[in-house]
This record gives sequence, C-alpha cells and structure tokens, in this order.
Amino acid sequence: MFREMRRKKQSLSAAETIEILKTGTSGVLGVSGDDGYPYTVPLSYVYQDGKLFFHCAQEGHKIDGISRNDKVSFCVIHQDKIIPEMFTTHYRSVIAFGRARILTDEAEKRRALESLVAKYSPDYPVEGQQEIERDLHHTCIIEVKIEHLTGKAAKEIVKG
Repeated sequence: MFREMRRKKQSLSAAETIEILKTGTSGVLGVSGDDGYPYTVPLSYVYQDGKLFFHCAQEGHKIDGISRNDKVSFCVIHQDKIIPEMFTTHYRSVIAFGRARILTDEAEKRRALESLVAKYSPDYPVEGQQEIERDLHHTCIIEVKIEHLTGKAAKEIVKG
C-alpha cells in the first residue's frame, strides 16, 4: 500500500523517527485540496501513542480537505543544514501518512489541548488550563492516526 523507501541505507530507525516526531515543533500537513491540487499548511502539533494532534479553526481549506478525503500526510524537518562547499544538505526528516478525523468528544479534545499546552507552554499550566476552558468549544482538534511512518537522513549523517 505504501511505497518502500528507495534509499533504504538512509532510513532512520523507528526509535529515531518517533523521537523526531516527539521533539519537533512544527510540521507541514498535506491534504486533498481544491480542484485536485494538494494543499499543505505548516502547523504546530503534538505526537502521542501513534497519533498526531493539532488545533485549528472550525472551518477553512484544511477542514474542507479532510472532510473530502481523510487520507493525509505530515512532514517534520528536524535538521536542515546546508553545506555549500559540498553542494549538499545534511538533513533529518520524517513523513507520516495517516487518517485524519475531527474530534467531537469533549474529553478527547481536552486531552489533546492539554498535551499541546504541556509541549509548547510547560511553564504555564494554570494559564494553559484557562485558555483551554475559554476556547474548548470554539476550537477544532484534528487527530491523525498514523498508518505509515518513514524517517530519512542525509547519507553523511547515516554514515556517522
């Protein structure tokens, strides 16, 4: 169902791939856009238990795309160091493929938002909880259940 990585020697281990998802601060979500064009959008996210979570407005291009087709991809670039004299880039990245769904259960939404607060604002738990209470019913939360995950690094990094 999913393509095999062509340059397998540059493949990251499952543990390295998950670590990038856990520590990354932003990624790019790809959905089925209007008129067959892909639509990609950068966003903040949190990874937990084989799933990605992010918040967004209750309507818009992203929501329309997910409603049209729940199959999505998500890319996180962990390292991107240009080596001009070598005409190359030392990179580490992850691509996740999965199915997106809009969370409607209040408890699920709350857990996802609490995870986002813990990741991005760990020193502000009280203020984060106040923000969650204020915006819970006006915020859309998307869950992406990962079906396939790949991690890849520049050959120079893999070699050590």
